Amino acid sequence: MANYLAKIFKNHNFLSLANNGLVAVLGFFSFVVLVRSLPTYEFGEWVLFITTLNFIDMLRFGLTRSAIVRFLSGADEVEGKQLLGSNYTINFTTTVFLIIVVVLINYSFAENIQESGFLLFFNWFPLIAIINLPFNNSLSVLQARMRFDYILIIRIINVGSFMLFLIVNYFYFHAGIFVIMWAYVITNIVSSLIASLLNWDGILFVLKATKRTSKLILNFGKYTSGTLIGSNLLRSADTFILGLSPFMGVTGVALYSIPLKLTEIIEIPVRSFAMTAFPKMSKASIEGKKDLVRKIYYQNAGGLTFLLIPILAASFIFAEELVTILGGEEYRETASVFRIFCFYGLLLPIDRFTGVALDSVNMPKQNFIKVVYMTLSNIIGDAIVVFGLYYVVIISSVLTLLFIGYTNPEIIGETASMFTMITLLDMVAVVTILFTIVGIVVGTHFLKKALNIKIRLIFSGGLMFYANFFIKK
Repeated sequence: MANYLAKIFKNHNFLSLANNGLVAVLGFFSFVVLVRSLPTYEFGEWVLFITTLNFIDMLRFGLTRSAIVRFLSGADEVEGKQLLGSNYTINFTTTVFLIIVVVLINYSFAENIQESGFLLFFNWFPLIAIINLPFNNSLSVLQARMRFDYILIIRIINVGSFMLFLIVNYFYFHAGIFVIMWAYVITNIVSSLIASLLNWDGILFVLKATKRTSKLILNFGKYTSGTLIGSNLLRSADTFILGLSPFMGVTGVALYSIPLKLTEIIEIPVRSFAMTAFPKMSKASIEGKKDLVRKIYYQNAGGLTFLLIPILAASFIFAEELVTILGGEEYRETASVFRIFCFYGLLLPIDRFTGVALDSVNMPKQNFIKVVYMTLSNIIGDAIVVFGLYYVVIISSVLTLLFIGYTNPEIIGETASMFTMITLLDMVAVVTILFTIVGIVVGTHFLKKALNIKIRLIFSGGLMFYANFFIKK
């Protein structure tokens, strides 16, 4: 037993899982406190702020994140410093450019932004983009170096300190969104200062950047940036479209965010395994070991699928209790949305590791194409549901209520409105399943050409993953 425990605690997958799991727990509690600290409209504004910020971060770091992990994992000391310098320089330049764009848009469309739910983002992004640059750089560099222990430290400082403020604020200060935003800024300043002082972000190597390493990162990143942006847009397009809808608006965003947050918790093991598998698969690909790349792909995708089955089954059964714990009784109706997301969770491991495998074998263009198909499917599907089917659903709801005997116009209006909102949110969740299937089909098509991947071997690979862990010494 002691040997197994020691093996578990030294395992990179375990460290990565502990990293993402603990940070997700802290983020989960922060989310719970925020739901109860802010009115529904302000909470919806916060969700739009965080969603937009995460999306723009993909624009900032998409050019470099996958590239630095892939190339730094196999670089010698000299080239490693050059890569780190180029990584920081490119990210700083991208950050300044995006700040200028956001400021110009905010100035040009000030009145429209003032009346929208995106005001928080446009007001706060320029400041936050500068102060969290070292923190975000450190996450990429530490992943490439397989230092998941350091990632855990820096992320706990970032997320944990913010959670502590929210708890104290909830019980004692009762401050509003303005003070909460300043607390968010301060926690990012602290974590970025630590990352820079310990050189986890590579800031000391900025002057060692070369044209060759910068070009190497940019050539790889021109596709992976699109992939990361598309992947983020897959998660955030639902929120953006709901926020832009005159029928759903910020209220729809707030309702949808509860099951979506629970789904992010389900994604924790997927992200954790992917973080450790990508450097390993990249190194094996660079060394020409295709058999090893296939083995890692099969074992991780299959092993994760088996791991998620009992978790998703329990989540499906206790969906009402879970959404109520997270958001309160007023969000209980969104349990149906979360149940649909449970089926989506079963598809996640294969989809995610298909993308990881494509990047690791130097096929970022094909991974980008895969994500483009998924993103277009998601946006078109969401638009049809939110804008095209609203009147169909609400008219059907009203007629149904009249047919079963409701006569009070106020009750009919409120009931039909809530039923319509939940129904449309359910349909948006179904679109998530459909675009994931599209991604799996397109991605495995490309992998069959590169690695002769066979989907059926994923499940036997999953069994082998657990056999290797528990049987081998």
